[in-house]
Amino acid sequence: MISLPKINPAEIPEQAASWADDRFAAASPVRKLMNKVFPDHWSFMLGEIALYSFIVLLLSGTFLALYFEPSALEVKYAGSYTPLYGIEMSRAYETTLNLSFDVRGGLIMRQIHHWAALLFMAAMVVHMLRVFFTGAFRRPREINWVVGALLFIMGFFEGFAGYSLPDDAISGTGLRVMSAIMQSTPVIGTWFTFSVFGGEYPGTEILPRLYIAHVLLLPGLILGLIAVHMGLLVKQKHTQYPGPGRTEKNVVGVRMVPNFSAKAGGFFMVVFGMIAFLGGVFQINPVWIFGPYTAAVVSAGTTPDWYVAWSDGALRLFPDWEIYIGPYTIPAMFWPSAFLMGAVFSMLIGYPFLEARLTKDSAHHNLLQRPRDAPARTALGAMAIAFIIVLLMSAGNDIIAEKFDISLNAMTWIGRIGLLLAPPIAYYITYRLCLGAQQGDRITLAHGVETGIIRRLPNGEFIEIHQPLGPADSHGHSELEYSGWAVPKKMNRLGALGNAAKGFFVPLEKPGEAPVSPAPVDQRELTRSDD
Repeated sequence: MISLPKINPAEIPEQAASWADDRFAAASPVRKLMNKVFPDHWSFMLGEIALYSFIVLLLSGTFLALYFEPSALEVKYAGSYTPLYGIEMSRAYETTLNLSFDVRGGLIMRQIHHWAALLFMAAMVVHMLRVFFTGAFRRPREINWVVGALLFIMGFFEGFAGYSLPDDAISGTGLRVMSAIMQSTPVIGTWFTFSVFGGEYPGTEILPRLYIAHVLLLPGLILGLIAVHMGLLVKQKHTQYPGPGRTEKNVVGVRMVPNFSAKAGGFFMVVFGMIAFLGGVFQINPVWIFGPYTAAVVSAGTTPDWYVAWSDGALRLFPDWEIYIGPYTIPAMFWPSAFLMGAVFSMLIGYPFLEARLTKDSAHHNLLQRPRDAPARTALGAMAIAFIIVLLMSAGNDIIAEKFDISLNAMTWIGRIGLLLAPPIAYYITYRLCLGAQQGDRITLAHGVETGIIRRLPNGEFIEIHQPLGPADSHGHSELEYSGWAVPKKMNRLGALGNAAKGFFVPLEKPGEAPVSPAPVDQRELTRSDD
């Protein structure tokens, strides 16, 4: 008889790892990855939300793809939703209704998919705002910013493609707007539109083509960009906020294994649970209410998802100005749509290089900036946000006009005037706030932290005792230099008052009592005069 070697279960993981390492030489890079240090700050989790939302999108989209048919074939509905029974519609809209009413779990999966898409785009926007305002895009991370901007652009078109697939009244209207935007492109507009739609709008080819782009091409591009983004993040190290022990050449935080990976796993469950909660409780995109799309019917109050709505708002605000160049006409629709989107996306991609050129900054930066320390950049960001907010509100100007009984023409002019005035006002206010915050830090560094303790001087004057942040002169002033760190403004930041230990619902401990009297103060300080 052949005797089999005895197998020790405890040695199986070690043997499997040795077998893999002998063939792939993976031990060294894996060990390096496991020991990689990530800084511990809540704002760095914004990018993780986008990543986890995309994972949910892939999982829920796979389920939906099993039951959806992207066909413009005309059928008569015979499903469970009786108000539309016998109505002619496309096969795409019929399968969307079947997913909502006849497929077990189909409705909640549709809603999870939609909420995950909204969260994916929102997390990317907030993450990019964090990167922008803290200067994390500076050298050597300009390329990673470009990759992130391309991720947003791909997500923009991916969301629009998915939004257009159900072929309901609202998504069909969105496709009609897209067709008009493509036709407004000078010289090639008509040819471009015919090639995409396979003939005259609406045609029968656009839904299958959008489906392939939505489930194959764009997700593949997004996955590739995410891989490049994460690879550059690992290669270039993670940025961190200035603080004790943090320099341009190190990273202070927690290792990938076990700390960061455990937190990431738990955070993924939180994000997944929140998306599932939104999908199960809050209705979104009820296509059965809108009805099937017919090219001759367009309803008011149709607004796309928020990350596309700003372009719709620009279309509503731009005046009817056409430009004639010889035999060619540039329609009015071209400027607030294709031209504006191209300009916005180009500025988004090129901003790191523009700022580096204007500021002549060619140094490597691993430490982040506080937004107040770069007032011009922060004010530009506020200016851009104000611009987009005006366009977002203008995308729903017909609904606002109806609900508040305001003239739609007046709402259009309010949006036009706001688009001209809001951005410069936001720039000025933000710039002044940044300068004021800088001055507040300098005052705190020079005079110390307010203790809240009032003392009366022999001459009758009342003063507040300040706690110096460093060695003080005879007048209680310090000569500390601002180093980019957050300047403490309260005594409990200095350890004078302990923070309450937090329990599940209420604190388990009470904070320490404030000192009855301050530390001894130099007599000269108590009797100083203003001259």
